[in-house]
Amino acid sequence: MDTVNYAQEIVNELQRSVSQLDAAEAEQMAGLLLRSNKVFVAGAGRSGLMGRAFAMRLMHAGKDAYVVGETVTPGIEHGDVLVLGSGSGETGSLISMARKAKSLDAAVVAVTITPDSTIGRLADYTVKLPGSPKDQAGDGGTIQPMASLFEQTLLLFYDAVILRMMELTGQTTGQMFGKHANLE
Repeated sequence: MDTVNYAQEIVNELQRSVSQLDAAEAEQMAGLLLRSNKVFVAGAGRSGLMGRAFAMRLMHAGKDAYVVGETVTPGIEHGDVLVLGSGSGETGSLISMARKAKSLDAAVVAVTITPDSTIGRLADYTVKLPGSPKDQAGDGGTIQPMASLFEQTLLLFYDAVILRMMELTGQTTGQMFGKHANLE
């Protein structure tokens, strides 16, 4: 198979993956984010990179959004939300974050393949994404290595949440562009 055919198969996998999303879970998450004070986003590895992109779009949409671990990230408190993207739901550092957020009366959202995981059980809201955990990828469910399908679906899902939030608040891309970095 050549590169273009691989790319087409990835798109096909993403179409199958997105068709399995639960609209009610997505709607709950968008509503929660709109009601929240500050939004904190975290994930490990590539899931964390998808979370960083999501935090940027949340900021463009007018939310006070932060990436956990950055030096300018404030403390989490009541009325805030922590969004954790984790395929396995068992990443130790993210479990600690979920526990800490809960102890400070903040809401926790888990976006995961495994809602019955430790993070999923700690979360106030879960969104189940399809995908293969790292140790099962390439087993026939996906041609992609490790957790690529989950990570790609995570980014698409996060972007869809932003679009829904824009719709619910009447925001336009032009309005959001006004919050884009201008010191570049």
